[in-house]
Amino acid sequence: MRAYIDSDVLIWHLRGERKAAKLLGTLRKDGKYDLWTGALQRAEIVFFMRPQEEQATLLLLNELRTAAVDQSIVDLGAVLYRRWHPSHGVDVHDCILAATALHSGGNIFTLNKKHYPMPELLVTKAW
Repeated sequence: MRAYIDSDVLIWHLRGERKAAKLLGTLRKDGKYDLWTGALQRAEIVFFMRPQEEQATLLLLNELRTAAVDQSIVDLGAVLYRRWHPSHGVDVHDCILAATALHSGGNIFTLNKKHYPMPELLVTKAW
C-alpha cells in the first residue's frame, strides 16, 4: 500500500522534528507501505526551499516516490474540491492528493486531518 506523506510532515522532518523522523522510519521498516508524496506536495517544498536547504531537502524527497498528476486525478480532484471546499475550505493541493490516494488506494499521513474530510479516504494523523 502507498503511504502518501503530506507536505506538513515533510517540512517538520526537515526542521528536525523527531516525531516526523520516527514516523518515516517506522513506515519504511514496517514493510506494509511504500513511501510516496504528491506532486503538489513536493512542489510546495521545493518551490520555497532556501539555497542552504537544497541538499537536505532533495535528499529527503528522493527517498519518496512522487505521484504523477494526470487527467483522471485532476478531474477527481475537481469533484472533491467542488464538494468539500464550500463547507470545509479544502484547497486544490489537498484535493489533488486526496484524488491521488483514492485512485491508488493509498493512505495519507498528515498532521491536518481536517484538510481531508472525505469519508471514503484513508487518512492517518502522523502523530
